[in-house]
This record gives sequence, structure tokens and C-alpha cells, in this order.
Amino acid sequence: METEWRGMRFSFTEAVYAPREDSFLLAEAVEKFAAGRVLDMGTGCGIQGITAARKKEVNAVVSADAGKEALEAARANAGKNGAGGKITFVQTDLFSAVKGKFDTIAFNPPYLPVSPGEKRFADSAAWDGGKTGRKVIDRFLDEFDRHLAPRGKLLFLSSSLSDEGKTLKKLAQKGFSAETAGEKRFFFEKITVIKAEKNPDNEAAA
Repeated sequence: METEWRGMRFSFTEAVYAPREDSFLLAEAVEKFAAGRVLDMGTGCGIQGITAARKKEVNAVVSADAGKEALEAARANAGKNGAGGKITFVQTDLFSAVKGKFDTIAFNPPYLPVSPGEKRFADSAAWDGGKTGRKVIDRFLDEFDRHLAPRGKLLFLSSSLSDEGKTLKKLAQKGFSAETAGEKRFFFEKITVIKAEKNPDNEAAA
């Protein structure tokens, strides 16, 4: 299976999340804001990391995913789209095997609320957010700032289905200001790219 975006081609299997509206919305923000050393968390087929790597403002990319098949697809897609030279691929459960700090972190997390009895599919890990949709989101928000460089930015795909207000509250509690870097509405859901950066006042006090 294959899809195209901005002249780039991305191949994927049934076990790898197929790029769709949420992926493209985040990729637009990555295309606009990513710089320096970039972490593409939950890379899937690699669209965020590859988009970042093609920018002259980006020095290096780490594309991270828990799934071996996703990393294989991302690596193949990076080569196919001429971006492999800037990207390192890491198999990891969130930040467990990620080293160093990053100027930009991009993440399209699993955010769909899924009840315990619902049917699972080969790519479920990419979108199954547990009962509230926040099973992975809250773990990520607890940890990400330890891996963000001073003046670094987070580009985070958020959904109205998984309590965006709670996400914004957690970011504020950590001293981050947040703004909308992209938004798309559907009849059942609103998806938003949150761009979050440390408040200068908090940096000065730290």
C-alpha cells in the first residue's frame, strides 16, 4: 500500500499506520516549524521525520517507534524520498531508548478512546488510546520536557475525543505556552496541532 504527500511517496503495510488527515496536518506544522535536532516520536511510515529531514533548518532526525515493522517502513521510505542520510531509527517504548535533547519533538499519539472489548487490528497500537484515549498521551506529557532543549518546541497532534483541555492544562503546569499551529474539523471530531514552547519567564526563573 502507498500514499503520496507533497511529492513524497510513503509505503506501508497493514501493521503500520496509514498516513491520513491527522498525519498530514502534523506534517504541515513540521514543514513550517521543525528545526535543529528533531525527534519524530511514533514515526509509523516516517512521514514526520522525512518531512523534517528535507528541511535545511534541520540538522538531524531521530525517528522512534515501538514497532519493528513501522521502523522498517520508515527506513525504506526515507531512502526512497532522499532523506535517509539525516535520520537515525530507534526502536523504543516512548523515551526509554531515546538519548539526548531535541530542538523539536513531533508526536501524533494514539488518541482514540477504545473500550476493552473492541476489535483490534494489526495497526491498533498506533491509534488505540485506551478507555479515555489518554493511555499514551499522559505518559508522553509526563516525560517529553526532559528531552527538549532550551527554547525547543513540541508539535503535538491533539483530538477533541481525548480531552484536549487536559493536555493544555498539563502543558501549562510544566511552564509551557501553547498555541494552535493547525486545525481540522469533522462532524465527529476536531483535530489540532498544538505548538508548545517553554514560557520565557519560566526559563528565566529556572
